[in-house]
Amino acid sequence: MKSLKVKYITLILMGMTFVVSCEKDFLEREPLSAVTPEQYLNDESQLAAYAIERYNMFPTHAQWSFGTFGIDVHTDNMATFGYDNKFVPGQWRVGQSGGSWWFDNIRQCNYFLETVLPKWEAGEITGSPQNIEHYIGEMYFFRAYDYFTRVQLLGDFPIITETFPDDMEVLTEASKRQPRSEVVRFILSDLDMAISLMSSSSPDGGKNRLNKACAQLFKSRVALYEGTWLKYFAGTPFVPNGPGWPGAEMDYNQGYQYQTGSIEAEIQWLFEQSMEASSQVANSYSLESNNEVLQQSIDDPSNPYFDMFSAVDMSGFSEVLLYRRYDGGLSITHNVPVYAQLGNNGVGLTRGLVESFLMENGLPIYASGSGYQGDDYISDVRANRDGRLWLFLKEPEQINVLFNTNAGSHITPVEPVPNITNTNLEQGYSTGYAIRKGLNYDGAQCNNGGGYTGALVFRATEAYLNYIEACYEKNGSLDGTASTYWSAIRNRAGVDSNYQLSISNTQMTIEAQNDWGAYSAGQLIDPTLYNIRRERRCELMAEGLRWMDLKRWRAMDQMISEPYHIEGFKLWGPMQDWYTPSSLTYGTPSARVSSPDLSDYLRPYEKTGNELVFNGYEWTMAHYLEPIAAEHFLITGGPTSVIYQNPGWSTSPNSAPTDL
Repeated sequence: MKSLKVKYITLILMGMTFVVSCEKDFLEREPLSAVTPEQYLNDESQLAAYAIERYNMFPTHAQWSFGTFGIDVHTDNMATFGYDNKFVPGQWRVGQSGGSWWFDNIRQCNYFLETVLPKWEAGEITGSPQNIEHYIGEMYFFRAYDYFTRVQLLGDFPIITETFPDDMEVLTEASKRQPRSEVVRFILSDLDMAISLMSSSSPDGGKNRLNKACAQLFKSRVALYEGTWLKYFAGTPFVPNGPGWPGAEMDYNQGYQYQTGSIEAEIQWLFEQSMEASSQVANSYSLESNNEVLQQSIDDPSNPYFDMFSAVDMSGFSEVLLYRRYDGGLSITHNVPVYAQLGNNGVGLTRGLVESFLMENGLPIYASGSGYQGDDYISDVRANRDGRLWLFLKEPEQINVLFNTNAGSHITPVEPVPNITNTNLEQGYSTGYAIRKGLNYDGAQCNNGGGYTGALVFRATEAYLNYIEACYEKNGSLDGTASTYWSAIRNRAGVDSNYQLSISNTQMTIEAQNDWGAYSAGQLIDPTLYNIRRERRCELMAEGLRWMDLKRWRAMDQMISEPYHIEGFKLWGPMQDWYTPSSLTYGTPSARVSSPDLSDYLRPYEKTGNELVFNGYEWTMAHYLEPIAAEHFLITGGPTSVIYQNPGWSTSPNSAPTDL
């Protein structure tokens, strides 16, 4: 086994990929840090270097993708040219190996903590005491961050706080899944440690390393996630002690009780935790200003709210808590600016998202007196709308480049008519609706793969939104703090701050046609809660949080019986004249667009009639959690494995889930 460890480390150092085929190997491998000299992790700089390696856990702008702006694809917000099999019941199957039952980041954090904490307590680490504490806090944060990822993907999960010897009995015991509520308690405990240890500003004084507010914001996210999950999945196998909960089959989970005494009390406690943590951030960080200008000339003033999402240096924006900085000189680059100017790398906004935005007067588009001009043209869609849609939804003939207009090799100076008949990711427009978030007006950013704009990781606005939602979920009403936060967000967005006007004019049966978040557990929610979710959807569009929200709200049940059709812009109206008739082929195996017989709106997944989702997206309950791959059960005992499968899934490889 020792030779296997050496081989694995060597392969990693060579930059190769090694696929672990044995759970035992995977759990007991030493971290890469173990190959360093024994004196490592004895001074502040070594702690800082070890911690910085964990920053690759955050979503960021990968070289050839739309970066963080494309994460929301395959939701009701964003689509691309190919559908997702998770919306085709029977197509997502149990894997033979791999999956999200994965411990590498957790092991790296545990190695650091079990090595450093004794030295720290003994005063054996040299350097600034404040900085040493900060870097230890970072590692508590990263362990919590990865554990939250496991909870979202798998639910119940082992709680592991140490690295293990090469002992199968020990490793098997460590594989026992703990109830998700206990895992979340563990995550919050780690975040409390991070909050207590990290400084209000990072040791380097910038926003490229974590600070205390990042941990507070993340704590509010975790607590809100689990509070809403427990609330909306109560009475199902997806919560501890729910009917059919697979964890109950294990002796080690017998007699489980929530720490507050009941699931109802646990939910309330979680919402309280979210409110407390989010208010600490929201009260300390103001929202960046929006002058409601879409810069189209070098004589126009720049708009800080717009620039915040595509700046090279994001440290000067008030609500930015953490971002990743790139460097063109060091060739640490990406292609997001190129994609932001042309087609978004095939990621398009959906009709559902676009229609959810209010008018600037605070009314839904269908309300009497709203002033909505319809959707025959994209310019009509944008007119008099919520300032975020007006600012970030692109339309043809808008200016994309204002500076260094001849500098980049892949500049798109003027926004073209959306090329919906080209399925090349780098040239086509999947829905006809493209987003402007992430666009930088500097042509020097548009050398192929040479962009170096920053990537946002955390911004304070989420704390405002978390507080509003947690407050309403906990109390059934909004307190003064929530009202203040909501008004601030709407004022910045350029929407009438009277959210009660929006609520009183909301018709849930209409909203439900285009917004999965109108539902929880297959039932329409009330208009106040819906408008809170609407605000979150509009403010955080294309920031990678939509799937997380939809899961915790249990917002896909309705698609078990009623398929949902992903749609884009209104192709079969006047905008069809943008294209030659011969290019708008439909109803054939080589169709380029969807048929007008299906809808006036472009359906990117329903062109040929042969798509598995031609009749719409469908859902099955098991898909709220991923299956654990079959090999992990075999390694830990086979029929007597200490691991249990997630609801609806089998332990047999290549098997589809059953109905719940």
